Amino acid sequence: MKRGRTGLKSQCQIFPSLGERAKRPKWMTPAQDWGNLPHHVVLQIFQHLSLVDRARASSVCRCWNDVFHTPDLWRKFEFELNQPATSYLRSTHPDLIQQIIKKHAQHLQYVSFKVDSCTESAEAACDILSQLVNCTIKTLGLISTARPSFMDVSQAHFVSALTVVFVNSKSLSSIRIDDTPVDDPSLKVLVANNSDTLKLLKMSSCPHVSPAGILCVADQCHGLRELALNYHLLSDELLLALSSEKHVHLEHLRIDVVSENPGQTHFHTIKRSSWEALIRHSPKVNIVMYFYLYEEEFEPFFCEETPVTHLYFGRAVSKMMLGRIGLNCPRLVELVVCANGIEPLDEELIRIAERCKSLTAIGLGECEVTCSGFVEFVKMCGGRLTQLSIMEEVLIPDSSYNIEQIHSEVSKHLGRMWFPDMMPTW
Repeated sequence: MKRGRTGLKSQCQIFPSLGERAKRPKWMTPAQDWGNLPHHVVLQIFQHLSLVDRARASSVCRCWNDVFHTPDLWRKFEFELNQPATSYLRSTHPDLIQQIIKKHAQHLQYVSFKVDSCTESAEAACDILSQLVNCTIKTLGLISTARPSFMDVSQAHFVSALTVVFVNSKSLSSIRIDDTPVDDPSLKVLVANNSDTLKLLKMSSCPHVSPAGILCVADQCHGLRELALNYHLLSDELLLALSSEKHVHLEHLRIDVVSENPGQTHFHTIKRSSWEALIRHSPKVNIVMYFYLYEEEFEPFFCEETPVTHLYFGRAVSKMMLGRIGLNCPRLVELVVCANGIEPLDEELIRIAERCKSLTAIGLGECEVTCSGFVEFVKMCGGRLTQLSIMEEVLIPDSSYNIEQIHSEVSKHLGRMWFPDMMPTW
């Protein structure tokens, strides 16, 4: 009897009561719940799965396999191309790539390629690009996760593959092709087929593009809102083209100022009138400049008023240059200084606080500032400093404040709790 009661109890646990069945949604039935999920529910689940998991789930039943091939699921896709011998990252399986090209190329709209440092991976990306002849891509990104492997690909191979997309898409709005061998002729193809739709172009470190090539883009693509390029492509003519009446208001301009060989790179000067024309046309534009220069190469910069909003110095920058910034960068919003010399920057910071009324963020690395000078800087900026990142080693104790006192004094002027950053000891 005991054995029978136990079996009856276990059966009652297995089969739900009538009340429990009533609570169950109408579309769910015992033993078939997952297979009968509505199409839109499975589609939303699939959109949160990785490609491998999505492919595995498609083999559960015919319904899920149908969802796997739904066009909406293939509008956004990232090809991951890595060599197993040199990368720990997962790579998109070649068979799956061919299936995508064969069945879903016409559905692709938001496409990116993430490749490792191997030339073979970049070449594989070019091979895929050259097969996307029946697609209407809207955004394209070529991303090197380590060294710029696209630069090792034959330029003819790369340009030929990229041109296939430029010619066939005709609706590109966003392109990221940093660190690639793109050239002027391929940009002309881009403009000829996508001038009405292009809104974002990021092409830093593209040595085969000339100032004339990027000027062609600005002259024809009047809807361009975001642009990223190296300083050697920046010109007075480009700024004036971006300021024309036909052109929409520019929202973001990123400029990388890079020197690989100290003393061997010549940097030209942009006229103040060209900057002013851009600001009159696009008064809310963010102008972001990244500097990777040696101290002796800064001479052409910030001699006159420059409307830069965000400044990042990846190498040491002199006191003189920081002094110029305080005098000639009134629109400055964010300043990050990786390193300076051994002289305190009190005067330079106070001048920046006094003249850069929009400054809300600052970061200092290997620099020196007296505690009194730093407190004065924060006092002048007040609560508008939303980001304040200063290494503890930067602050020099003086007769007014020591390291233990600095955090309470700065917190008082900021209106919130603040502590200097600490260098990890591991």
